[in-house]
Amino acid sequence: MAKVTMRQMLEAGVHFGHQTRFWNPQMAEYIFGDRNKIHIINLEKTLPLFNDALNAISKIASKNGKILFVGTKRAARSAISEEARRCGMPFVNHRWLGGMLTNFNTVRQSIRRLKELETMSTDGSFDRMIKKEALTMTREMDKLEKTLGGIKDMGGLPDAVFVIDTGNEKIAVHEAKVLGVPVIGVVDTNNSPDEVDYVVPGNDDAIRSIKLYIEAVADAIIEGKAASLNISATEEQDAGKKAAPRKKAAAKKEDEAKTVTEEPVPTEEPVPAEEK
Repeated sequence: MAKVTMRQMLEAGVHFGHQTRFWNPQMAEYIFGDRNKIHIINLEKTLPLFNDALNAISKIASKNGKILFVGTKRAARSAISEEARRCGMPFVNHRWLGGMLTNFNTVRQSIRRLKELETMSTDGSFDRMIKKEALTMTREMDKLEKTLGGIKDMGGLPDAVFVIDTGNEKIAVHEAKVLGVPVIGVVDTNNSPDEVDYVVPGNDDAIRSIKLYIEAVADAIIEGKAASLNISATEEQDAGKKAAPRKKAAAKKEDEAKTVTEEPVPTEEPVPAEEK
């Protein structure tokens, strides 16, 4: 199972919170103290909470569930797209559109339009248009790709949402909560843990910290998927073993039926010539 160690968290600076004057009192239980007016997060609490979140994510992935990665701040964008693609999950890393979850049917129409434009781009339709029209279509496609490209193959609502910086992504967190979708969120000392099902207290600004969270989540998803495949393979083997004796017995009966010979039919003896 994917795990993160205390050393990894220390090296990534997960324990550094925000300035003390910006703190949220709801995060008090996760704060160890302060140094130079910067809150220090208690990693002895963060570590088990994060590993619990990874276990939950892995279980969802093992059941073929979808985990939506959300991180639109500049420090998280590249890691979100890279790791979400690596584990085959949807993501939003540019801008969260209001209603992206709660009004998914409307969003689905925009996704359909994006796919239509992509098809036109690849089949040469743009080349047959006048230059101005083709340019307008290309710009529309690029705009849709930025906001919806990461979720165009999601198919429906996700089974969980993983969020970097719950304060920055509060609309996404709220929409997931309204729909009953579990939220796994990295919560810094200046944000509220409300509406977050799996709170991960930690630095949500440092690139190294952000990469640590996202890579660990992607690894947990990959392991969950692999476990699912192994279980399926084992079930198939077990089913094959159970079916083998039945097949063997059926084959034996068939062989026995073939070996049963019928009694020879007596032939008439030839009549002697004198009796004719």
